[in-house]
Amino acid sequence: MVQKYESPVRIYKYPFELVVAAYERRFPTCPQMPIVLDCEIIEDNVFDNGARRDTKRRCKIAVEAPYLIKKIIGVDVVYFIQQNFLDMKTRTLNIEATNESFATRVEIFEKCRYYAHPENPDWTCFDQTATLDIKNFFGIEHSMEKMGMKQYTQTTLKGKEIIEFFVNELKQEGITHVDRWVDDATVTSTTAGAATNTTPPEKPPLCRDNSILDADYIAKYLGQLTPLQESKLVQLRKRFEHGTSEHPEPDYQTLLRFLRARDFSIDKATGMLQESLQWRKEQRIDSILGEYKTPAVVEKYFPGGWHHHDKDGRPLYILRLGTMDVKGLLKSVGEDELLKLTLHICEEGLRLMKEATKLFGKPVWNWCLLVDLDGLSMRHLWRPGVKALLRIIETVETNYPETMGRVLIVRAPRVFPVLWTIVSTFIDENTRSKFLFFGGPDCMHAEDGIEQYIDTDKIPSFLGGSCNTLIHEGGLVPKHLYKSESIEETNGALQAHDHHGLYKAVDLKPGQLFELLIRNTDPKSVLTWDFEVLKNDTLFAVFHTEKEIEQSGNDDFSSVFDGPDFKEGTNYKKIEQSVKCRPKEGVQGSHEMASTGTYVLQWMCPPSCDGPAQLMYFHEILSSANYKGSMTSLQSGFSSNSLQSR
Repeated sequence: MVQKYESPVRIYKYPFELVVAAYERRFPTCPQMPIVLDCEIIEDNVFDNGARRDTKRRCKIAVEAPYLIKKIIGVDVVYFIQQNFLDMKTRTLNIEATNESFATRVEIFEKCRYYAHPENPDWTCFDQTATLDIKNFFGIEHSMEKMGMKQYTQTTLKGKEIIEFFVNELKQEGITHVDRWVDDATVTSTTAGAATNTTPPEKPPLCRDNSILDADYIAKYLGQLTPLQESKLVQLRKRFEHGTSEHPEPDYQTLLRFLRARDFSIDKATGMLQESLQWRKEQRIDSILGEYKTPAVVEKYFPGGWHHHDKDGRPLYILRLGTMDVKGLLKSVGEDELLKLTLHICEEGLRLMKEATKLFGKPVWNWCLLVDLDGLSMRHLWRPGVKALLRIIETVETNYPETMGRVLIVRAPRVFPVLWTIVSTFIDENTRSKFLFFGGPDCMHAEDGIEQYIDTDKIPSFLGGSCNTLIHEGGLVPKHLYKSESIEETNGALQAHDHHGLYKAVDLKPGQLFELLIRNTDPKSVLTWDFEVLKNDTLFAVFHTEKEIEQSGNDDFSSVFDGPDFKEGTNYKKIEQSVKCRPKEGVQGSHEMASTGTYVLQWMCPPSCDGPAQLMYFHEILSSANYKGSMTSLQSGFSSNSLQSR
């Protein structure tokens, strides 16, 4: 049986060096721990000009157990081996203890750590873990386990008191400060009782050779980190510390972004960052700010640009997507050029974040995106445009993780849920949680409007504010500027998305039904759908009922509402009227699910068809929690226009 014990992190409001001096006074015996009868040093080595000291002790411990157990095991004392690894340069003390007695029957391993507080270098943290593995102990394993738990708990509770006791003892002797270790200097000997009042030397902002970071640097450039997160950040830095002139080593802000993107898994973050660095090298990303030349058509017709900061100091980028001629830009400059434009914007964002950090005196490591959707229509769902957008999203998600602090979607029209349905699946879940939607026309003054995120005097005039911008309004790109006719629609409809597994295929025989049951528990959420008929006519409708229904008992030619318990208009209703969809037509729609219950998406191949129908479909529920302002503008029925429409 294996038991693991772990104590919470303890904080001593004393510098690390003073705590270490107090800790050393626990040996060879300690009045607060009478069970420790003696500790004999069997190895003691000093390295790196006194910076490191490794000490090995053999400790004699009195057995605290009932008389009967002592009689069974036949001893009154046991021995432990304790190893201390002190590093004054990194300000850490690691302690490992294992049992020497009865090692074949019981394995005890305890690990403790003292280290400088990551946010306050004048404080010290302590954590402690232990494992107890009782393999075979004279038939009294359960009793030994209880004793082990009791012993560990008592030791943990006494630990802080002991350090406080010896710190006070040092103070009584006039020792209130111990100098930090520096090269070519001797650490003040506290055991000799030497006192000093000199100010410790200032640490450099980046302690590359240390296992900790300067607290001021963390507070100013990185933000709040737990000790574990800081430790992993330093470990990741060590994996990339040998940069080259061709590609310098990543800074701490970059390392931290990749760590956050992989939930602080060092191995996963390493793999992700290595691939990104190779990509940057191949694409010459480090030179893009100096080498990129904005095409004339982009300067004139691309409706996006940087605009001040949000209330949190993040650089603010505004994109008027609703007035963007996606097709015109693609045919004028091509998909690769639009991707390069996006990467240039991302690199500008990284630079502006560093400038904002200096300007506001606090960490700013992501930016804010405001997307104005006024004017968005079905033409924005042009298939090659969606394909290009998905490629851009995938590239940015992979190489610029955790750079998006907040996304404000304003003036969203009724067609927007369809576009969001298509692209949202390709956005990282953590990034998706940063999207806020404002469906009403007045996104500035409405309750919970954008004024809570952007200062009133910085809100653009086209959103009702007083601030003028140099951001272009967009508009249609003249066809004489088109350079490529290769970006054309394909009959394969959803082929651009199939490899992601986003859409599902359905074959229906004449008269056959396919029904998708969606149980809703989130009133005011939005149900969206997007499907394309590939072969033969198909009828589509949407129903709602608050009555419990089961789908399993119905054949492929019967509806869930065909049973005697259902009556249309009484306990279920058709909330979107039937529409007949022709081959090669795409249908997109959304419906605000105002109430709970079951919503049913129904497709049917008419009995009169001369062959089976084929379609590909996708649906998603958009949570009501993500939306701000009016939802009425997001309500829509159908658009039977093909996604190939212009």
